[in-house]
Amino acid sequence: MDDDELLRYSRQIMLPEVDVAGQEKLRDAKALVVGLGGLGSPVALYLAAAGVGKLVLADDDVVELSNLQRQIVHANAALGQAKASSAKASVAAINPSVEVEAIAERIGGPGLVPLLNRVDLVVDATDNFSTRFALNDACWLSGTPLVSGAAIRWEGLVAVFDPRNAASPCYRCLYADGSGEALNCAENGVIAPLVGVVGAMQAMEAVKLITGVGDPLTGRVLYYDAKRAEWRAFKLAKRPGCPTCE
Repeated sequence: MDDDELLRYSRQIMLPEVDVAGQEKLRDAKALVVGLGGLGSPVALYLAAAGVGKLVLADDDVVELSNLQRQIVHANAALGQAKASSAKASVAAINPSVEVEAIAERIGGPGLVPLLNRVDLVVDATDNFSTRFALNDACWLSGTPLVSGAAIRWEGLVAVFDPRNAASPCYRCLYADGSGEALNCAENGVIAPLVGVVGAMQAMEAVKLITGVGDPLTGRVLYYDAKRAEWRAFKLAKRPGCPTCE
């Protein structure tokens, strides 16, 4: 690393668990962030600020006025722009040394596994079960860790699903049948800072997976109740007969 990098990341490098070696792991890492709304906004910004070397940002939506209450990667000037392009510009403003690839289309189908083979981990910041299940299945086929998050109304959750760990459950073990598909922000609402809390936790789990520091949320689901300021962690085991991970 050069002098500018050492200064930029000095507050992380001084952590003995990270040090220069951990910062270099972040610099060499490639992460895919799917969904650049409420959750994906803090994920993209914090991973860029932390020094993840390459970010692939995917979203097929455009920025609307109702997004700006919580989707902090987008500014008022980005109204009408593709969210992937808007997020790429914001990431460049935070840290121009990060390489960013913007995908302004819905990802899925046969091209998903080859895309995942190009990255080290996936952060799922989407809001629908079809995409979540597709990412989950592709992660298991490619052996790519998956950091999942969700936020609605006043509640959120974070979990890590890691196919490299033989004991790890997958997303289908948590939601076998896709119940709750209608629970989205447009129909149910969400308090603005909640997505920041959950998205920041997703970014934290991604950093831990990249650096190897600490214990990731593999085999656990962390629930957050914003109204009561309560965190609860539950163990999650493989579901017998799961078509993806069993």
